[in-house]
Amino acid sequence: MAREPVTLRDVAEAAGVHPGTASRALNDATRSLVRPETVERVLAAASELGYKPNLLARSFKTRRTNSVGIVIPDINNPLFPPMVRGVEDRLFQSGYVALLANTGNDPDHQQRIFESMVDRRVDGLVLATAQRHDPDLDDLAATGIPIVLLNRVVEDGRLSSVSVDDAGGIRMLVEHLRALGHVRIAHVAGPQSISTGHSRYCGFVSAMAACGAPADPRLVRFAESFSIAEGERCAAELLAGGAGGTDPSAIVAGNDMLALGCYSAVERAGLRCPRDVSIVGFNDMPFVDRLDPPLTTVRVPQYEIGAQAAGLLLERLQAPDDPVQIVHLTPTLVVRGSSAPARPGLVRALGSEPLTS
Repeated sequence: MAREPVTLRDVAEAAGVHPGTASRALNDATRSLVRPETVERVLAAASELGYKPNLLARSFKTRRTNSVGIVIPDINNPLFPPMVRGVEDRLFQSGYVALLANTGNDPDHQQRIFESMVDRRVDGLVLATAQRHDPDLDDLAATGIPIVLLNRVVEDGRLSSVSVDDAGGIRMLVEHLRALGHVRIAHVAGPQSISTGHSRYCGFVSAMAACGAPADPRLVRFAESFSIAEGERCAAELLAGGAGGTDPSAIVAGNDMLALGCYSAVERAGLRCPRDVSIVGFNDMPFVDRLDPPLTTVRVPQYEIGAQAAGLLLERLQAPDDPVQIVHLTPTLVVRGSSAPARPGLVRALGSEPLTS
């Protein structure tokens, strides 16, 4: 015969308290209202009896499911797992379970995921999929569900977000290459519909101007996605004379995935990195230190971005009317073997003497 499930009343009876007291003692949010010795007695009784709370019943009473949706654009991108881990760890500490969904960069699939998350009555959402201008996001925000953006911002700044200082990171890369004597610096930019692609492109233009070598539009290509294939396509155009004969001596890729594509394009063109072309990326995603050559990049605090995003969401769940918070974490330059001094002959042929650091 199957054993009857242990109820809250059973725990209360074993501990010698009222069921309401037992309920408060077992709930992290209300435990402080109960005397410590009573809490200890209730927890001991629950453990001995093997009591498991009825989360479904609690959700009907509190109108919360203690679940949070996390939506990412590309599960194959190694950037996102550390961020998701940060979100999940922080949520778990507060009694929430995370539901992960991947859009595959498909807008229709994203819309269905949003609808499904709302139907499942998640308490909040952490989104790494936001576009700078996103009608789906407008509709989602109109439902009143708390939202925090992960590694993304929206143009009007109406939603809380945690991301990195993209322009500052790109400036570090440009200054590093200029110190190595590079003048003809190209940029493979990410999609301009996404905040990271746009802000890094703007950061590149600004950093080049500040270094005394304004960005040459012929040395900029815009990728349609943050992918290896798009990085290869854009870099191949730059190296095939598409820049009017002004071949770049260095390429700043909008992220590490694009940089991997640049590696392939350089090899296919019969060139070598960094002897002929230096390549730098952005994010310091796992394993780029094991490439040949290891990738110079900007390290993003991936886990911390996720943990802070979860923290902001938990704050909004407690105080939905609090002001929006926009958090930008500081990146770090990581110099490896993919960047090297510009070849003097090439620099002089382009009409400029090598720079010194």
